[in-house]
Amino acid sequence: MSRTEEVVDGIKRMILEGALRPGDRLPIEKELAEVLGVSRGPLREGVSALSILGILNTRQGDGTYVTNLDVTRLLAPMGFVIDIQGDLAAQHTHAVRRLLECEAARLAATRITDEALRDAGALLDEAARIVGDEPQHHERLIETDIAFHRIIAAHSDNPVLVGLIEAFAGRTVRGRLWRSLHEEGADRRTHEEHVAILRALEARDPEAARIRMANHLIGVEESLRGRPEDGDPSPGPDDGA
Repeated sequence: MSRTEEVVDGIKRMILEGALRPGDRLPIEKELAEVLGVSRGPLREGVSALSILGILNTRQGDGTYVTNLDVTRLLAPMGFVIDIQGDLAAQHTHAVRRLLECEAARLAATRITDEALRDAGALLDEAARIVGDEPQHHERLIETDIAFHRIIAAHSDNPVLVGLIEAFAGRTVRGRLWRSLHEEGADRRTHEEHVAILRALEARDPEAARIRMANHLIGVEESLRGRPEDGDPSPGPDDGA
């Protein structure tokens, strides 16, 4: 283990053991270096690495603090793991997304609030108007799609599941936009499938919500199997949205 890795491991251990809690300020550099038994160079490198991972936050002129350790933020680097697999892993990414979002829909069916259902319904109303427009605003349609799925994930009452969905679903945006631009009738089918998911959620039916979500995402996967590897949907939203 390098000295920098010792710093990373040491600070993580301090957090796990409760010596440092979310929002706490780290000891001054000299004291922390002594506690960890390292020089200032490796200490700074370790702090920088933990900042990139969302565990620490350095404030200019104020010191370094433990973040709120939000699960979604901590899982964000997983998106990079998906990215480096390239287009060859797209099918696998969509398959994992389906598993995660089907479970989120099942959980959300008994947890989602009436207000959230109204918000989801308003998004689908907007999507219906966009689908009927000529020309269609595909980018805005994808934005409503993302927001609709996020409402469902947020009401699964499982922050780890939410973080994983953000990491995986965000990497499918490019493919979803390609489908919207190139497959005739895809936007209308997507809207109808979203409406079916919403109706299952309104009925508070976990199994129906899971099945409706699975039907929707399987359709997306099947349509994208014919997508060219170099198919460029641009202009479009950032893949990591």
